[in-house]
Formats: sequence, structure tokens, C-alpha cells
Amino acid sequence: MEVTARAPGKIILSGEHAVVHGSTAVAASIDLYTQVFLRISTTDSESDDGLLRLHLKDMGFEFSWPTGRIKEVLPDAGNPLSSSPWSCSPESIKAISNLVEEQNIPEAKIGLVAGISAFIWLYTSIHGCKPARAVITSTLPLGSGLGSSASFCVSLAAALLAVSDAVSLDLSHQGWLSFKGKEIDLVNKWAFEGEKIIHGKPSGIDNTVSTFGNMILFKSGKLTLMKSSMPLKMLITNTKIGRNTKALVAGVSERAIRHPDAMTAVFTAVDSISKELSSIIQSPVSDDISLTEKEGKLEELMEMNQGLLQCMGVSHAAIETVLRTTLKYKLASKLTGAGGGGCVLTLLPSLLSRTVIDKVIAELELCGFQCLIAEIGGKGAEVCFDNSS
Repeated sequence: MEVTARAPGKIILSGEHAVVHGSTAVAASIDLYTQVFLRISTTDSESDDGLLRLHLKDMGFEFSWPTGRIKEVLPDAGNPLSSSPWSCSPESIKAISNLVEEQNIPEAKIGLVAGISAFIWLYTSIHGCKPARAVITSTLPLGSGLGSSASFCVSLAAALLAVSDAVSLDLSHQGWLSFKGKEIDLVNKWAFEGEKIIHGKPSGIDNTVSTFGNMILFKSGKLTLMKSSMPLKMLITNTKIGRNTKALVAGVSERAIRHPDAMTAVFTAVDSISKELSSIIQSPVSDDISLTEKEGKLEELMEMNQGLLQCMGVSHAAIETVLRTTLKYKLASKLTGAGGGGCVLTLLPSLLSRTVIDKVIAELELCGFQCLIAEIGGKGAEVCFDNSS
């Protein structure tokens, strides 16, 4: 039984950091994906030598575990319950850690441990100890604030559930197929459990955007799905500068304590920007002139949001380099996510020529940055069945 699933990454269009202090934020999916190919053996002797295999194709790593060893370490894995997501217990976390440690992962790649642990947990919880092979590929840069871990968890949960008894999909369907209703909620819930293994206490925003696609408005823990009525394209510049998200969040909070009135005004302004941005994106576009006007307003809101992020102290020299470079071409940019490095968004207006875009990219790449162009607000998790056999 074979299936391929994919799930998008995400960006924060507005409201990062301020959302922690009660402001509204807007997140959106991007058409950069993690893809999971999954083949599950129907019997222990069919294939895969009784092994559960994980192939991280982009990195050139492959791991495997005898299903008997998994049963020994995780005795409850023999009784999967795919329709009822539950959290991984501390005892299971410890047992899974032992399985991962047996793979002798290089010290330089120790960051993979959490993702591999999430894989083992999701697979055994949904399918038990059946032999299988999972191949993971992605167009998302890792650790850059584009939701790569959530995309991984969502695509994995989607693939696993697609060939389980918990959902009912048309196995003869040709091409990509989306989940509906309670089934897509189930994908999101399982993905969230995977995210908890990787991040401890995730907000649930990344996996929700990746699962449902389009855009999400969030404030004070409440997530509201929204849909864009206009095409949006962004240049995403990965500065390749690592950042400590917890330290950056703490730094904003400390600044708010030192300057309560000023920072309250900053957070209030961000809240207004997010609300206006969401209103513009959702309002109908009647013609090209209307689209150009809306893009102009979005550019101004992005510039204002970036200025406020600088007030919060979360910019970085590399981010400022991107801002200066894109400003030379009269393009609006802002950081996305935690800041302190990571990625920068640049709105690419619909009338912007490809020649200009290529010039901007060339200049940014000379600085050592990675540039990606992405459509914003597309589809969420999808699956595709192999009907060739």
C-alpha cells in the first residue's frame, strides 16, 4: 500500500512577537512543501525485511528499526488507535529516545533527533508495528522560521491516516486529494502531537496553517481560518542566520517591562496593522487597478510592521541588509517569525517585471542569502495514491 502526502510551510504576514502580548497576528501557507512517500507492508514477510525504515532523502540519511525491537520498547504500539490522538507519555518519550540513540546519529545532526522521535511516535500510534518505508523530501529550509517541522508532522500524519481505518478517502482518485471535515481535523490533531514532541509547547499555529492552508488570524489563543481574495507572491530571503527564539521573545517581554507605555503603544499599532491587513486581503478585487491599490496598502503595512519590530529589538544586521537591498528597487520587506536572523518577506507586486526580480535575487545571493519565490495562501495537506499496480 503506497501513498504520497504533502503539506505546506508557513509565514507570519504580521503580528509576530506582539501576538504574545495580546495583539492580532496573521499567518499564511506558502507553496513550499514537505512530502512524505509511505509504503506499508500488509504482512511481516511482504517486504522491508520486517523493518520500519525512515529515509531523509535530502540529507542522505536512512534509519531503520526491527519491528520486534519496537514492540519490545513500546509494548502499547501493538494496539494503535488512529481515530483518537493522544499525547506521548514521558515513559514513551524515554523509550523512543532509546530507539533513536541506537541509530548513532552524528553529533552535527543531533537536531534531527526530535523529528525522528516524532516519526516513530506518529507511525506506531497510528499503524502499530507494521514494516514500512517512509521517504521524506522538502523544499523548505530547516530551522528558518518557515514551519518546516509542522510541515513534516502534517504531511506524515496525512500519509499515515490516508491508509488507516480512521478516514475514508477515494483510493482510486487520480492526482492530489484533500481531506474534508472531521478528517482534516484529525490530521491537525495528530500533527500537533508530533509538534509537541519536537517543540514541547507549540502554539498550534504552524500545524494548523500547514493542515488547512490559506490564512489564519490568531489572537489570544483563538485561531480563525480566512481566505485571500487576491493573488499574493513573496520573495522569501533566508539569511541563514540562526536565532534563539526563546531569547528573542524574552527580550521583547523585558523591553515591555522597562518601557510599558511605549511598548503597549507598539503592540496596539501591530494589532491595528494585522486587522487592516486581513481586511484588505479578504476584500474582493474588481480589476487590475484595485489589485494594484491593495498591493500598495499591503506594502505600507509591511513597512510599518517592520519598523515596529525594530522597536521591539528583534531585527538583525543581515535583515537590515535585505531591507536596504529591496528598498533600492522600491520593494517593501519585513522579517517573518522570531527575527534575529531567519527569513525576510518581500512583496512582489503583480506588475513587477521578472527582470527586476532577477536583479534583486542576484544581489541578495551575492550576500550569501538563499532566495525563494512563493505563492501565498494556497492549499493545505493533500495526499495522492499510487494506482499503477
